[in-house]
Amino acid sequence: MTMSMRISRFLLSSLLLLWGCMAASAQGFLKWERDTVPLFQGFAVGVDLVGVAQLQLSDYGQYEGSFRLNLHDQYFPVVEVGYGRASHVDDEVTGLTYKTSAPYFRIGADVNIAKKKHAANRIYAGLRYAFTSYKVDLSRQPFPDPVWQWETQFGVNGESCNQHWAEVLVGIDASVLGPLHLGWSVRYKRRLAHNDGIIGKTWYVPGYGIQESTRIGATFNVTIDI
Repeated sequence: MTMSMRISRFLLSSLLLLWGCMAASAQGFLKWERDTVPLFQGFAVGVDLVGVAQLQLSDYGQYEGSFRLNLHDQYFPVVEVGYGRASHVDDEVTGLTYKTSAPYFRIGADVNIAKKKHAANRIYAGLRYAFTSYKVDLSRQPFPDPVWQWETQFGVNGESCNQHWAEVLVGIDASVLGPLHLGWSVRYKRRLAHNDGIIGKTWYVPGYGIQESTRIGATFNVTIDI
């Protein structure tokens, strides 16, 4: 199956899921308000604090910012841009050192599914398409050859890799003071296509996270309405 077919199938199923939520609201589960409020309600900029905390507490993480349009307090087109990096030195199992750093990008939209869409607090569901292109340095400290017992080294420098993935998310955005909002989101990530070069499977992908970890991720956002 080609990359475009994978992307199309995943996004179609996700859109059908969101459409189902909207249909349920029309039947009374989520009663959206009908009014004549103008379409454009401004925009917001924000940062994610989870990635920053990861950088401080572990050997990987990211800096990430977002730009979000507000259409009728109900639809929120979003662009998220970040810079992820990892410096995993002398792994306790493999002895490998893994280093990478690169930007990543996400684009998508959120839908406010709260009963009162013009309230300061929001509940939303959304979709993202994401991409990153990055280079990996992989090395191992010299070790004795198991047969000949001389010093053997292993290393890959600047190996080019890339990855496409999609995310489905739900979240909450709460007004704290004036234009300041705090919120969080829980995200399910699905890899659509990737190229790991000669490495086979990269340990960390900027913006996606650790390859062997769960597909569930989270963000904690500080946002300012403008």
